[in-house]
Amino acid sequence: MSDVWVLDDEENIRNLVKRYLEKEGYRVRTFASAEELNTALVSSSPDMFILDIMLPGEDGLSVCRTIRESSDLPIIFVSARGEEFDRVLGLELGGDDYLAKPFSPRELIIRVNNIFRRLKAAEEKPKQIDLVYQNMTISPVKRTVAINGEPVGFTGKEFDLLYLLAASPHRPFSREALLEKVWGHDYEGEERAVDDTVKRIRKKIRAKGARPKLTTVWGYGYKFDV
Repeated sequence: MSDVWVLDDEENIRNLVKRYLEKEGYRVRTFASAEELNTALVSSSPDMFILDIMLPGEDGLSVCRTIRESSDLPIIFVSARGEEFDRVLGLELGGDDYLAKPFSPRELIIRVNNIFRRLKAAEEKPKQIDLVYQNMTISPVKRTVAINGEPVGFTGKEFDLLYLLAASPHRPFSREALLEKVWGHDYEGEERAVDDTVKRIRKKIRAKGARPKLTTVWGYGYKFDV
């Protein structure tokens, strides 16, 4: 049984989400403020977070930054603000999915189930080996990337995309294929998510002087070149 922590300052939303998640078999803890959740994180952690962005005091994006400093646990954002800026920023910070309020509780359950299903499938895959290309080392077991021996921080989606491309060097992948393999076939977002993620990966590896690079295949997608 997986543990899900829900952060939302609206009591009715907390209770609704908790009721639906518990019906699905999850253990649920709810929090009305970032301070409450951060206090709980000192002694324990869940298997997934559902974070509201708009909160009094510290907001959900700030909580996500704190979580990502030490954890790659899945995060779903919910927010009454549906602007593209919030959605993109949430994903850039390491969020795995985003729902705009008002949302269907059943849709939230489907997204939660799909994320856990993908995680389980990833765990059941045959053990992957470290990839070493020139001055870059990518470790799928530790989920780390090192350039010139120095670790480089990546979000979950950034790492998954980089590893997928690096595992088949010089092979071009279409944006559609990358979206399906990294985000899942049920992901309803746009292919722009791939472009944004590649842009962030490039910025990070260039800053560290990586010799391998991600090359754009114009009108198609991307490939990993050594």
